[in-house]
Amino acid sequence: MGNIIFRKIAEGLPGLDMKLKQAGMFEKPEDFVKKTFLSAFYMTTGVAFVVGTLLAKLNVVMGALYLVFPVLFIVMFLYFIKLPDARINKREREISRELLYVTRHLIIEMESGVAIYNALVNISKNYPTMGKYFQEIITKVDMGTPLEDALNETIEITPSANFRKVLWQIINSLKTGADITLSLSAVVDQIAREQVIEMQNYSKKLNPLAMFYMILAVIIPTLGTTMLIVFSSFLSIELNFITLMIICCFLAFFQMIFLGIIRGSRPAMEL
Repeated sequence: MGNIIFRKIAEGLPGLDMKLKQAGMFEKPEDFVKKTFLSAFYMTTGVAFVVGTLLAKLNVVMGALYLVFPVLFIVMFLYFIKLPDARINKREREISRELLYVTRHLIIEMESGVAIYNALVNISKNYPTMGKYFQEIITKVDMGTPLEDALNETIEITPSANFRKVLWQIINSLKTGADITLSLSAVVDQIAREQVIEMQNYSKKLNPLAMFYMILAVIIPTLGTTMLIVFSSFLSIELNFITLMIICCFLAFFQMIFLGIIRGSRPAMEL
């Protein structure tokens, strides 16, 4: 019965099977949904236990905790179900950091008269991220799969659109016999222009983000905590250690989110 429910949930998530493959998570969609359900349940239970213990020490009524539990579980489940998207985004950024170097390396190899198979072997040994994709291609070819089919299979599971463009150019050159270096050079120029535009847009966003970080994550928390302590002394409000720790944890969590936003907006490229 439980597996049927998980299978129905997986069927209601379009493209989950392909997302799992692109994320490098080679498991059935229903198994992933089941694992996500259990992870959300354990996480919600742990948070509810910690919060309930804290509320009990503060002599606060815990009835609201029973209402918050299902809401927190749904939030946790929706958060964990997005794990493939997060991994796809991470993989795409890792590929983007190496793509220009790999493509230029391939062009140099081909201009030097190296066979396409040997060029792919050399690339698989010199690049930690994209080398894994090319190593899979080489392994499939060694096991008898035609090179074009191996490239097509990699196109299906790669999360990077630019990487797919490079592989398509290789396949077209294998089919037509055209000079691969000319088509790849055009792709390299296009990718380089896109990365320059991304870097320019990032530089425009960085100054406002830094200003908001200073205001929301440094100035306001510092002054707010100081004013809270001062006002509590005038109003005879007791600020114990637990309350101050809650404030510190909230501020630390907020700063981690803000730094994650800044880090995530940075273009995926090596300068």
